[in-house]
Parts: sequence; structure tokens; C-alpha cells
Amino acid sequence: MQPNPIRTTVIGSYPFPGWLEFASQNLDQFGQADIEEMIEDAVVAAVHDQTTAGLDVITDGEQTRLDFNLSFYGYIKGLQPNHSETRKFGPPAHDQRGKHSIVEELTAPKGLGAVREFERLKKLAPAGPTLKASIPGPYTLSGRMLPNDRYKDRYDITEALLPFVRKELEDLVAAGCTEITVDEPSMSCYAYKEDTKRFVDIFNRTVAPVVGKCRLSTHLCFGNFKGRPVGYRKIHPMLPDFLDLAVDEVHVEMANREFDEIELIAEFARKMDVAVGIIDVKNYYIETVQDVIERIERCLKYIPAEKLAVAPDCGLSQTARWAARQKLTNMVAGAKKVRLG
Repeated sequence: MQPNPIRTTVIGSYPFPGWLEFASQNLDQFGQADIEEMIEDAVVAAVHDQTTAGLDVITDGEQTRLDFNLSFYGYIKGLQPNHSETRKFGPPAHDQRGKHSIVEELTAPKGLGAVREFERLKKLAPAGPTLKASIPGPYTLSGRMLPNDRYKDRYDITEALLPFVRKELEDLVAAGCTEITVDEPSMSCYAYKEDTKRFVDIFNRTVAPVVGKCRLSTHLCFGNFKGRPVGYRKIHPMLPDFLDLAVDEVHVEMANREFDEIELIAEFARKMDVAVGIIDVKNYYIETVQDVIERIERCLKYIPAEKLAVAPDCGLSQTARWAARQKLTNMVAGAKKVRLG
């Protein structure tokens, strides 16, 4: 059970400052010391916005990850970018994201980089908030790799990546990380057509070494590249199998789906804590404090306060920083008012 009732948390990513986006496109003009200073400054900015909002749980904003999967692909040997199959023109969306060819055995000799991110966050964050690390699970991580003769399908690739993620989780715990989210949005996106028992087996084997050694959660959503979903946006295909995920907390996207199937959250709440996405990261409407209060009260019909956390639907990287900042501030203010009755 979580430490506080109606805990306020985030998924992982946070908008990049404009100067970081500009600098990332002109890295040849910077030295390595400049780049490290720039990264630290970006994390300081993300931490400032989150702590000013008053969140119970914060992250580094994933300020070193210029893309959810591809930032990890930089640590994996045996990959070669391949963008020839993508659509080049028209509205930006998932089908413009290039996949990678696998050209040799997949290895990750230096880990996946999440431990270094966490160590930086520990150094820069103030005392008080819980520090959370997040990392994609192996099924989601496999999504932008093309099968080949060695790895026949996505599941083969997933099995090859699983030990890398498992080792990173162990190393995060060894580094003192007490809260970790394993992001598996591909599992929730494709639960309607894939073997959900197989998903649960993959997930539980991935996290097995750290179960009971940290507060472990998973994030389930339906896609948010350029603010666009990609999967069948329903919870019922995940049930009942996803109730067997070996986690302390499950996070589900709700606000963007107008709280569709909110009653099904009660099933998760019988087995684990639930972080409900009550802030819509795809919408530039800024939820008011009263909106937040009403949404939390709606959740409390199905989840006891001591098992409820509230968060944005997804990471905030696809939302402008001014909007993200105000959305988080109002979310925390509404949660505090509900706590006080």
C-alpha cells in the first residue's frame, strides 16, 4: 500500500526547455562538458517545475531521452537505423517513426542508461519528494526493431531484450532507487489482439529480481506520439490477466478517454494500488482545481483513498511546458483539497 492517500505522481517524461531542443539539433557546436552542463540544467528545470507544483513523486523528466525508445536503442549494439519504410509527408503520426534493422546479435554491454539518469536526479533533486525512475519493458522496447533470420518475430526480439531490462532494474535498486515504473504501453495497446497471459509472463519474468525490493509500478496507455493514440483504447481486454502483473501499482489512462470503463478500475484496486490518469496530456484545456476534485471523487467510488494515486494520463513530453506546469499545479492543489475534506 502506498505511503499517503491520493498520492500525486507523474509517469516519467516532461517537456524539454526550448533551448534544449535547439541545442540537441546543433550538438556539433558544443563540447562534452557543455553537453553535460546542459543536461543538468534541463533536469534542474524539470525538477523545479515538479517540486513547485508540489508533487509527492518526481522524475528527472527524461531530459536525456530525445525519443522514448530510440534513446535506449543508442545503448544496444547490433542495430542499424532503417527509415525507408516510413511515410514521409502529411500529418505527423506513428507511421512516420522509422524502425531499426538488426544486423548482429543484440547486446547492451554498458546497460541502458537509466542508472546514470537516476544518479543525476539524486544529485540535483531536493530532499522531500520520492524520486522515481522509469524504463520501458522489453515488449514495448522491441516495437521499433525489424525481425530477421536470427529473431523471427517481435516475441523473439522481446526475449533478447528482456535480460537487458531486468539487469537495469537490478542496478537501479542497487543504486538506491526506491520507486520504478516499467512502461509497457504496447501491452495495453495490443491486449485486444495478443495473448495477454503471454504478456503477463514476459512482464513478471522481467521484474522478478526486484519484486519486493522497491515500489514497482507499470504504466499502461494507448500511445501518445505527437499527441496521438495508436491502440484500441479499452481496458476490458486486459482483464482478468493483467491483474496478475507483479506490481505494487498500475497506472491507467483515463482523462483522455472521458473515464470510460472507470468501474473496471475497481478490479485492479482489489489486487494493487492504482494511479489514475486524471490529467489529459493530449488536450490544451487546463483542468481547473474543481475539475480535479470532481475527477478524484469519481475515482474514490471505485478505489479507496489509501490505494489511489493521481497523475497525468501519460508522460508530458508531448505537451507544451507552460501547459504541463499549470496542469500539474492544479492536479496537486485539487488532490490536497480532497485529502483535507
